[in-house]
Amino acid sequence: MGNPAPMKIIQLLCITALLWLTGCASTSTTSSSSIDSPTGLTTSSTSSGQTGDLKPISAAQAASRAVAQLKPPADLWERIRRGFAMPNLDNDMVRDRVQYYAARPDYMLRMTERSSKYLFYIVEELERRNMPSELALLPFVESAFNPQAVSSAKAAGMWQFMPATGKTYDLKQNMFRDDRRDVLASTKAALDYLQKLHDMFGDWQLALAAYNWGEGNVARAIAKNQSAGLGTSYSDLSMPMETRMYVPKLQALKDIVADPQKFNTVLPEIGNHPYFQKVDITRDIDVALAAKLAEVRLQDFKELNPSANRPVILAAGTPQILLPWDNAAIFRRNLKAYSDGQLASWTAWTTPTTMKASDAARRVGMDESEFRSINHIPPRMMIKVGSTLLVPRGERVENDVTEHVADNGQLALAPEPPPITLHRTTVKARRGDSVAALARRYGQSAASVAGWNHMSASGSLKAGQHVVVYLPVKARAARTWTAHAGQRSEVRTVARVHSHSAGKTAASAPPRASGVKAVARTHTAPTRRVAKSSPPHRVHQTLVASESR
Repeated sequence: MGNPAPMKIIQLLCITALLWLTGCASTSTTSSSSIDSPTGLTTSSTSSGQTGDLKPISAAQAASRAVAQLKPPADLWERIRRGFAMPNLDNDMVRDRVQYYAARPDYMLRMTERSSKYLFYIVEELERRNMPSELALLPFVESAFNPQAVSSAKAAGMWQFMPATGKTYDLKQNMFRDDRRDVLASTKAALDYLQKLHDMFGDWQLALAAYNWGEGNVARAIAKNQSAGLGTSYSDLSMPMETRMYVPKLQALKDIVADPQKFNTVLPEIGNHPYFQKVDITRDIDVALAAKLAEVRLQDFKELNPSANRPVILAAGTPQILLPWDNAAIFRRNLKAYSDGQLASWTAWTTPTTMKASDAARRVGMDESEFRSINHIPPRMMIKVGSTLLVPRGERVENDVTEHVADNGQLALAPEPPPITLHRTTVKARRGDSVAALARRYGQSAASVAGWNHMSASGSLKAGQHVVVYLPVKARAARTWTAHAGQRSEVRTVARVHSHSAGKTAASAPPRASGVKAVARTHTAPTRRVAKSSPPHRVHQTLVASESR
């Protein structure tokens, strides 16, 4: 029997070699990368304990994939160019819009300089969502990058949201702010909406048409073409001229940005870095004071925080403000050192009842014109009960405005009722009448009737006794009288008004004579016989003014 030791050694060596080879053939982690985004950026992911086989790709697949750039873009315009991913549109309308923009270098310069505060943030959001960078140019078409822009249809902000669409995408619109103008909130809402439209139609040009015209209109236009056996692309659909020009405008701007020298256009340099940063606030603060603490011009502060439509920012509703990148630290330092009293000189007040603006201003200790101006109250409008108004904040007010009020405060207005025009007439008391009973019959208070006739409110009247009352003139009769009648018919109309308001007394006399007497009595009624609650000169002024038209 031979020695088994060499065999065991050989077996151990074979097992060791096999294990070593197995370890070389496996890895603990694998990496996968993709360059599927329209920006050409590479995204990587790692997974533990997984392996995968390498698969060959076709020539078409290789040509369709972008090559990641090792060198970052020199400026933001170059970064935008690298992210272009929408199919080009080439037609006469595009060329017309290119010529339009290229022929207006001052306008282009103003637009692009205005965009420099916001463009980097929008490009970042587009890349994060894997969306074409052409969409960063859409606010040029919508609003010329003006966050304060308001259209005739009440669309607002640089993305031009209608009120209803804004509410759908959680853009608050209340007494203190309009998030349709907010840089961050409106951009998020716009990209959410565009993504939804792209998912709905599967085409960016159709998505843009729907953004401008409405998704329902585009869907109906597609269905109409399908039933007629026609094409359903953007160029095939029948649509309003504004929508027909919408994508060509964006394409024209894309062409100019892609090659500005070709169109003799100078684009201002925009650095490929953030312009602003978010800063938290925990207390209500005046807009002017926030700008001062940040050491920025008030106009620059408002351009970064355009949703604040009042002179105060309420921390409960707007917990963050935007500041130029280098000024954020300055603001924090100055805010910490601030010791000159309250940060906010304004607060919110809810009206306990419907009232005139003059009464509300008097109650909060403000001049009426300033009160109207700061709360945007037009003339001849009343403030409805429950409205939220901006009023001065007293030194003893320590609490800031609550979150509920900051998020939901609304101003509700109603037209002021027209002034009541009264006319003087004489009526006869009935048998058994008292002052109170007669007053009730004519819708007046007993005290007023008693004052007009210098008698007791609790007194009795004799049958046939003449009593003076002041009754409101019907608005329709007054308009007919002034607009369509000559002198004689004016007199008869006054008589009819008297007849309608005062019962049998005016109607019992001949129309012309009683009418003349009624006007004469109105003009010559002695002031001493009428109580202050219904001055006769008001009647006199009304009739004279109407007759003189």
